[in-house]
Amino acid sequence: MENTYFPITTWSEDDRPREKLLLKGKESLSNAELVAILIGSGSRNESAVDLSKRILLNAGNLNVLGKMSIAQLTQFKGIGEAKAISIVSALELGRRQRSEDALKFKKITSSKGIFEIMQPIIGELPHEEFWVLFLNNSNKVISKSQLSKGGITGTVVDVRLVFKLALENGATGLILCHNHPSGNLNPSDADMQITKKMKTAGEILDVKVLDHLIITETKYYSFVDEGIF
Repeated sequence: MENTYFPITTWSEDDRPREKLLLKGKESLSNAELVAILIGSGSRNESAVDLSKRILLNAGNLNVLGKMSIAQLTQFKGIGEAKAISIVSALELGRRQRSEDALKFKKITSSKGIFEIMQPIIGELPHEEFWVLFLNNSNKVISKSQLSKGGITGTVVDVRLVFKLALENGATGLILCHNHPSGNLNPSDADMQITKKMKTAGEILDVKVLDHLIITETKYYSFVDEGIF
């Protein structure tokens, strides 16, 4: 027996995603229902909620969905470019919100605090990026900057630029951060060399290099925690 398709407009008001959000609040909606609101409509044979369920089932979770490109999303039957753009935009806003929320941990007291700031920014990227957090003498973050953006396996960092920015920001300390898209947390020889160069330059300019973190999607490696500093 074939499944019968019932458009959302035929559902009871309590079961329609938009109406459900208004009546019961955003917490009452499933992930599929929230995505259904984003895309607005399904297709002739599939409601927006069913389409969203199919996408989420294929992705596995929201983290994977958030990494999908517009080209990948439009491979799903029923998802055109406009709907794909809505999904990508909404998940990017969520990622940026997590990044802003993380900055509430402005005073750095541990490597975990650094990870909480930087994971939303670089933890899930498919390419490598190198960032620096600039701190004052109370170990509070006063600025952060992307120093370079590279490929899957590496990036190049200009030591002079790092300390130029440190002096411009009036920083007394800094923390180096970069991601490993491969998920491998082990520092490379290049990671060790750049850390050593940064520390040497920092000693001359009286700007202390406090730590260097390698960040992946769920974990991190701290040079300080591992006793390398």
